[in-house]
Amino acid sequence: METFKTNHRHFIIYKPYGYLSQFYSNSKQQKSKNFLGELHDFPEGIMAIGRLDEKSEGLLLLTTDGKMSDFVNSQKVEKEYYAQVDGAISEDAIKQLKTGVEIGFEGRKYKTKPCKAFKLEVIPDLPLRKQKIRDDRHGPTSWVSVTLNEGKFRQVRKMTSAVGFPTLRLVRVRVGKTVTGNMKTGDVVEVQDFCVRD
Repeated sequence: METFKTNHRHFIIYKPYGYLSQFYSNSKQQKSKNFLGELHDFPEGIMAIGRLDEKSEGLLLLTTDGKMSDFVNSQKVEKEYYAQVDGAISEDAIKQLKTGVEIGFEGRKYKTKPCKAFKLEVIPDLPLRKQKIRDDRHGPTSWVSVTLNEGKFRQVRKMTSAVGFPTLRLVRVRVGKTVTGNMKTGDVVEVQDFCVRD
């Protein structure tokens, strides 16, 4: 079991929709944006381990330990996402997600690595999102779990689009053995250590 316990400080947060995975901005163009620093008085040197894009929600690990950040960002640690997709996702689409699909990354075509994916038969019990998701009057939606060891920019969104089911809502629910559990949007929990790998 890979556990990190140091004199560094570690936090688990539930990133809200509409927040950037950074703490402040020097850019005038981003003055109207929301940043993680608004959620808590974090210590100097804090960094997000990986990122969630502005429209994505859920589990984000923060640390002052660069070595631990590098380890979690490596391909040794699983990250699980729940994606609400447009349409009733097919078994064929799930199979494609599992085996790998071609997406765009840094201006090139990239074949994603095999991953775990399955349809969620029950709508997951997640915190309500402030911005409304379109309802079923505009057609059916479905939920899928996708677990990756890699983490290219907007990867899950690109993967579901590649198989014909664009993502409407994306929530990261697990990193290694760390889960959101009963956390609510915007929650910040300081922890003594992270357990991220068996």
